[in-house]
Amino acid sequence: MGNMIIDGQIVEFNDEKNILAVIRKAGIELPTFCYHSELSVYGACRMCMVEDKWGSTLTSCSTPPKDGMEVWTNTDKLKKHRKMILELLLANHDRDCTTCEKSGRCRLQEIALKVGVKRIRFGQEKKELPIDDLGPSIVRNPNKCILCGDCVRACQEIQGVGVLDFAYRGSNLQVTTAFNKSLSHVDCVNCGQCRVVCPTGALMIKKDIDKAYEVLQDKNKRVIAQIAPAVRVAIGEEFGLEPGAITMGKVVAALRKLGFDQIFDTAVGADLTVIEEAEELMDRIQNKENLPLFSSCCPAWFKYAEQKHPELMDNVSSCRSPQQMFGVVIKEQFKKLQKADGKENVVIAIMPCTAKKFEAARPENATEGIPDVDMVITTQELAIMIQENGIVFNELEDEALDMPFGFTSGAGVIFGVSGGVSEAVLRYYYKERNTSTLQSISYSGVRGMEGVKEATAEIDGRKVRIGVVHGLKNAETLIKKIVKGEEKFDFVEVMACPGGCIGGAGQPIPQNNDVRRKRAKGIYKVDTASPIKRSEDNPAIEALYSGVLKSNRAILHRHGHHK
Repeated sequence: MGNMIIDGQIVEFNDEKNILAVIRKAGIELPTFCYHSELSVYGACRMCMVEDKWGSTLTSCSTPPKDGMEVWTNTDKLKKHRKMILELLLANHDRDCTTCEKSGRCRLQEIALKVGVKRIRFGQEKKELPIDDLGPSIVRNPNKCILCGDCVRACQEIQGVGVLDFAYRGSNLQVTTAFNKSLSHVDCVNCGQCRVVCPTGALMIKKDIDKAYEVLQDKNKRVIAQIAPAVRVAIGEEFGLEPGAITMGKVVAALRKLGFDQIFDTAVGADLTVIEEAEELMDRIQNKENLPLFSSCCPAWFKYAEQKHPELMDNVSSCRSPQQMFGVVIKEQFKKLQKADGKENVVIAIMPCTAKKFEAARPENATEGIPDVDMVITTQELAIMIQENGIVFNELEDEALDMPFGFTSGAGVIFGVSGGVSEAVLRYYYKERNTSTLQSISYSGVRGMEGVKEATAEIDGRKVRIGVVHGLKNAETLIKKIVKGEEKFDFVEVMACPGGCIGGAGQPIPQNNDVRRKRAKGIYKVDTASPIKRSEDNPAIEALYSGVLKSNRAILHRHGHHK
């Protein structure tokens, strides 16, 4: 605790770790490129420099506050310093701002405007580098990179994957992959968290908007949408709404205006996953084999496990993800109609996640050579489509989902947040239908934004230990403890992105813990308002198990593996 003097104003500090946090507490917003509260302090961009009373300059992000310290944030020296940095960055930057996808949302553009850079005195010396767009999820444009290192730290510190790093020296310095390979040729898991922190257009989502328009305009195709739970609490941010605002009805209305023929909720697929995974877990517990059971609904985690821990793949659930389960079920459900009217069924998944694009393209996620999910567009891509078509999102009247999958459960919806899979599985096991049971499950330890959570439940007289983890680096730490025998779990839920799907790389930017908490609150609000709390109580699920899945339940599992 103590007091600082900032621009002549006394400001008290308590647990702030750096001067920058105290300055922001005082209502002053210093520009930064490389500072993210969830990442380590790097101090490379030098935009947050402050001047002390002796005329020395300090990086506010890496300097701890001290009682009696006096700093100035906008002296003539600092203004000149910031302009010079921006001019040097822009001198070697690909400045095609009018056609850049990040235009209007670019941190470099925003700060250049705020700082007042009107001209650039330096010539461009860098040679144009090739753009990496070979992968299904992320496009990397090194010509727009400002060497802030945010993507490097996100890949290493949040995911522990480390496929990006600095290479070469001096004026040849680059952020790149090993041997400058494509992201599709290294151990990238397509999570896109590098894109989340990138301040420019150097890392962007690979767009499938044009492909979506093509099928929507084809009269010989029946275009069916499935909407992931996390989309409804985030897309509103693109239209000025608060994070966590529940906009499912408006999303449905917008999709109808865009020309989608049928619109469903991926929470139905999540309900199927709950039942299949819960029964798989109980089967493994009874047979005492391949425990702990790891969840399989996150494609970035699944790819990470394949690459880093092939020895654990027998422990990963055989269940397909909700996206893929629902995709194959939709195709089965509409197969007869396709034969009757000749219209090809096309399933487009609207997802908060860039790795879902990779998942849909995996060859095993196809039936007789036809993809179970034909295309994935992210929350941000859908927002672009809505804007391009002049649809005034905030003025749309809410519309309902289509039948026969118009019913969803709260258990399916909470899949969108870390801990939701575990909570939904526990609801399946606890047969009591009263509110106190649901409350006891929600307070068991599965909820919250902590990187690693633990919970214990008693099922049929046996204690079942559950681990919940988000962020692949946290997952790796937990796996090492499990392998060493330091921890023992029956079930481990893994989500690659911070907070789960609500923090997916396809969601609106900016993202931080406050934003993710608000989105999580919105997800739980949907659950609270839902009259159906458990997956098995969903009438749409009952109809599926007595219909298209009656003799074909194996399609819900990888390689048809179902006991």
